[in-house]
Amino acid sequence: MEYQAKELFAKHGVPVTIGTVVENPEDAYAAAEAHGGRVVVKAQVKAGGRGKAGGVKLAEDPNDAVAKAEQILGMDIKGHTVRRVLISPTADIAEEYYFSYLVDRAARQYLCIASTAGGVEIEVTAHEDPDAVAKVAIDPLVGVDDAKAREIVAATGFPAEVADEAVDIIQRVWTVFVEEDASLVEVNPLVRLGDGHLEALDGKITLDDNADFRHPDHAAFEDKAAVDPLEAKAKAKGLNYVKLDGEVGIIGNGAGLVMSTLDVVAYAGEAHGGVEPANFLDIGGGASAEMMADGLGIIAGDPQVKSLFVNVFGGITACDAVANGIVDALRLLGDEADKPLVVRLDGNNVEEGRRILDEANHPLVTLVDTMDGAAEKAAELAARAQDQGGS
Repeated sequence: MEYQAKELFAKHGVPVTIGTVVENPEDAYAAAEAHGGRVVVKAQVKAGGRGKAGGVKLAEDPNDAVAKAEQILGMDIKGHTVRRVLISPTADIAEEYYFSYLVDRAARQYLCIASTAGGVEIEVTAHEDPDAVAKVAIDPLVGVDDAKAREIVAATGFPAEVADEAVDIIQRVWTVFVEEDASLVEVNPLVRLGDGHLEALDGKITLDDNADFRHPDHAAFEDKAAVDPLEAKAKAKGLNYVKLDGEVGIIGNGAGLVMSTLDVVAYAGEAHGGVEPANFLDIGGGASAEMMADGLGIIAGDPQVKSLFVNVFGGITACDAVANGIVDALRLLGDEADKPLVVRLDGNNVEEGRRILDEANHPLVTLVDTMDGAAEKAAELAARAQDQGGS
């Protein structure tokens, strides 16, 4: 969120005014009073376009700040509920610029995008006048030193009177990007104040989850209230899970196989009232029995799910271990396991895996040999459960 990005900016010496975060309207009065009375009340959500959505309002005095906070708190902005607002002092803005660093995956390097035509309409500027937006490639082995920062300043066209300060800020923002393991750092707007100095008036940072082990402090930036509880539970178990809106719960081992499974289920579902996949859940190439049990437990807890489809290709973990994981999970879940489960196994030790499931003879489990056939069966069972639930 903006206030969190500003905290990281301040940590690395980027000039910012952080303001005060409040979660109820009454606290806005004291915050506004502390910042001079006339303030800006800004919704704190992880989404752009807050101003256009009505999530950024000018308050003339502390009482007005309370009123504006009441209007903004609880708003829905692009699917995000506003649970806190930032009370910021007003700024004497002379000019607005745009500045960002990001990962350029296609070129396998970093990229700086900057413009002296910053502000809320930067996307329009980039579309209508692409020459007004500078793009400067950055060698990952060199980074942004003084020479590269001056190259960026020249390419962007920063006014001469702020050039030296811009060089310093550009290097400090680069430090944020690298030392915090970010994939995006954006300052919009970077403003030139009436006194001639530059300040990061707003910020957006996307942090790379793969580097979390290096940054235990980053855990504080997670908006736990906005996280789907099933996704939070899966994360705690080390599972790659994404909640979707369908009715067929899916477990597979390997992201490619799971993505293919989503496709075949969606295709099969067209003939059964349009049922769709309910989730993406990749238990990984190892696909241990414990992970299978954890995955089944999480999906079984989704009230939208009407049937489950386990699609596993035995590799590092053989199919017999996966089959044992399914049997153990159903035993542990007990009465909580009340949804039909379609299983397709193939690969390493598949015959033993199928024998284990046949021998268990669990009433909820249907074993199908092919991926397409299993998807068809899972879609059929989900549609049938829906029809029974609605009748």
